[in-house]
This record gives sequence, structure tokens and C-alpha cells, in this order.
Amino acid sequence: MKIKEILKNLDYTAFVGNTDKAANLEEMDITAVVRDNRKIVPGCLFICIEGANFDGHSVAAEAFEKGAACIVTEKAVDVPADCEGVIIKVESTRYAMAFISAAWFGHPAEKLKTIGITGTKGKTTTTYLIRNMLENAGHKCGLIGTIEVIIGDEHIHSENTTPESYELQEYMSRMVEAGCDSVVMEVSSQALMLHRSQGFIYDIGIFTNIEADHIGPNEHKDFDDYMHCKGLLFKQCKLGIANADDPRMKDVLEGHTCELTTYGFSEEADLRAINLAYMHKPGELGVLFDTDGDISLHAQVPTPGRFSVYNALCAIDVAKHLGCTNDQITDALKKAHVKGRIEMVKVSDEFTMMIDYAHNAMALKSLLSTLRDYHPTRLICLFGCGGNRAKSRRFEMGEVSGRIADFTIITSDNPRFEDPIEIMKDIETGMKKTDGEYIMIEDRKEAIKYAIEHGEHGDIIVLAGKGHEDYQEIKGVKYPMDERVLIKEILEEIKAE
Repeated sequence: MKIKEILKNLDYTAFVGNTDKAANLEEMDITAVVRDNRKIVPGCLFICIEGANFDGHSVAAEAFEKGAACIVTEKAVDVPADCEGVIIKVESTRYAMAFISAAWFGHPAEKLKTIGITGTKGKTTTTYLIRNMLENAGHKCGLIGTIEVIIGDEHIHSENTTPESYELQEYMSRMVEAGCDSVVMEVSSQALMLHRSQGFIYDIGIFTNIEADHIGPNEHKDFDDYMHCKGLLFKQCKLGIANADDPRMKDVLEGHTCELTTYGFSEEADLRAINLAYMHKPGELGVLFDTDGDISLHAQVPTPGRFSVYNALCAIDVAKHLGCTNDQITDALKKAHVKGRIEMVKVSDEFTMMIDYAHNAMALKSLLSTLRDYHPTRLICLFGCGGNRAKSRRFEMGEVSGRIADFTIITSDNPRFEDPIEIMKDIETGMKKTDGEYIMIEDRKEAIKYAIEHGEHGDIIVLAGKGHEDYQEIKGVKYPMDERVLIKEILEEIKAE
């Protein structure tokens, strides 16, 4: 590809080596776009990215030695005095990489309906709801998110909620090749801050909610910065769909350049949920509600609580804007299931068991408080905490479970390089601030078996923290461990006994 096409939508200054002589870029061919110096090939364009542990600018000379035709920088680089390679100077190489990647892959977003979802909670579930509705209506929809990337029948494990811009554009290009006509993706605040989602305009941008999270070293300096980064999506989309009930909605959307529509329970929302009712069947929890305002339909969702209504309302709004019928929407909602997100696992007609990813105090409090609305005989919470992470999370989660659950089973999660018993003792410290009853069982399978064998009529049992994860990380090794598999094995063992 000609470099002039790759750089078409960017402001830049071109140099040859150390001189101030502008380069003639009209006919230069580029063989590859690379940001990893280990993957440099002759004729490539190498983008110098400054990361937390490595700065690509430090290998500028190496890039030319390996045959790179051009490098993209945002600051001065050290190259030999006689260097004849082309240096492209931009304000931000991460921002430039997004546009370079979009051009390199032929602007795939222009061939798709693009839906981006940002918010503290609800992103993962809502992406799957939207995809299910669109697929139910005959669309072929790709998905990019925390759990996986879906391209047709291919499922790819995700490393980040939102991949780097090059991978994002590559995935969308592969979706176009696979015949997809749309893509729904989670857009993290980190991705917005680091320009991963630049290079195109979203057809629809979504705001679910916001709470203090991801604030600290290598993330956001404070809550205002977190809100600002979330709001960047609404300067990069045609239509914004936002949760009208979130008290920070106007702050997040300040300065938005898109059209805007809202959803929620409040009268101010354009799409409203009314007549909410809770559904509690043996081994199953859910909600029933009607919608009013822009769309009128009756919905049934097989996951519990008001947050399930918010996720569903958001998905309904998107699906309607993309031409789905009421029947296609309601049918998709009835079949809504997301791995590890309030995932019901049928164990007994006597009690209800579910798996959820809630792995911090905020998420656990929201989940347990929601389940309280179903008036269980007992609310039982089983969880552990990850090693080599802030101890405060352990204290906080222990205290939350102790205050809201009737009984807590403290167990192991991903101990990493810490002693699991010591992690459990930290959780116990938080528990002891409450009157909550608890037991400590290190082996997670044994802990789950204890929960099942001691389940009583009307109980709700939550296995929290692992969610979609199918491994347990111990001393740098990820051992297979899927709670669904554990439950199946436990039930077979109980039957045999």
C-alpha cells in the first residue's frame, strides 16, 4: 500500500533521517504496519509506541537497520547521521496508529454497523443481548469484548476488554470477510484514553452507568478523568443511547456531538420500563416488564434484578434503531444467557445456584442486594480473592458479604504467588466487622460441594468471582478449573455416594 494512503487522514511532518528535508511520500510502498520491534520486516512502517515498560522510540535505529521504510514517532529519536529512512512526526503515535490501522485494513468500519458500549457495569451482558437480537433478526453480527471476540463461528479468547487499535481494525476486517454486517463491542475507558477505538465513527455509542472504578496508577488519575474518558465515545458516534437514571449521565455526556436518546425507569427517559415484576421459578430467577415511550412491548428476561432491566432496555433501544421487530427482540430476550454473568446452573429444584463474575466489593454489593429482592430463605455467597492485588479488596468484599449474605463460604480464587490461606484470612478480617456467619474451605471444589450439600429449600447460592474464567492461576501457572465442570463432577460424586 502507498504510504500516502496510509497517512491520508493524519496531520504529520515528514523528514529523512536527521535532516529537516521533507520526504517525498507519493510513491513509497509499505509492506506491513508494525508496532512490535520483534516483528519488523523490510519495507514496513514501524510505529513507536511508549508503553509502561518499553518505549518503541528507543529502537528507532534498530528499525531502520532491519529494513523499515518508515517510522512514526511523537518525539525525537536517535538515528545514525547518514540515515536515509523516513521519519513521520505526529502529535500522538497511539492516535496515529488507529488511523493508520484503519487505512491499512481498508476502513472495515465503513462496511459495518458499529455499536460501542461504555460504562462501569453492564457492558459485557449488553453486548451479548444486542448481538443475540441482531442475529435473531437475520443479521450476522461480530462481537468484541471482555470474554471473547466472535467472528462468525470463530471464538477468540480476549486479552483486553478493547484490543489495541491495530487488532481492533484487523478483527473488523475479518468480520467483513466473514460476511458480518454489524459489530457490537465493549469500549473501555482505557481504550478511549489510549485512542484504541479511534480511526472511525461509531453508528451507535452507549453509556450504561458510571461508578468510581479503575482509578489509580496506570489507569485514571481521578474520577473526573474517568468520566471524561468515558464521554469521549459520544464525540465519536452518530447516535448516543444513554441511561437517563444515572446521576452522572449529563457529566459524562458533556460536550457530546451526537444525537441522543435515553432509557431508564424515570419519566424523563425516552424509553421507559414500567410494570416491573420479579420471576422466581425453581432454579431460575428473572424479571418481567413492559416498555413505554419510544417502544411498546412486553419483555421477559431470565436474569434477576433491575440491572437486568437496564441491560435489556439498552439492547431493545439499539435493536429498534437497527430495524428489529418486537417479536425478534422479545424472543431474543427470553433466551438471553451470558457465560459467567448471573449464569444460572440447574442443580436442584429446592434451591437456585448461579455463577457470576462479581470480583470487587461494588459488584458483589450490587449482585447480593439485587438477589435480596427475591426473598430467599437464605442468601449464600461463595467467593475468594485474587492474589497479588490490593488487600483492601479482600477486606471490603468480606464486609459486603458479611452484611448482606446470610452465610458466606470463603474459598480460593486465583492466589497467583500468594498463600491462599493468607488471602482467605484477609477476607475473614472484613467478615469479622459484621455478624455474618461463615466457613473457610480452601479447595474451591470442596467449597462448592459444601454449598450444594447444605443447600436448603428456597436458598439462593452465588458462586462469585470466577464468572467466565475456566482456570485457576497458581504460582504463574493457569490450571484448568471451570465451575460448570466442577458442579457436574460434584453432582456425579454425590449421586455415586
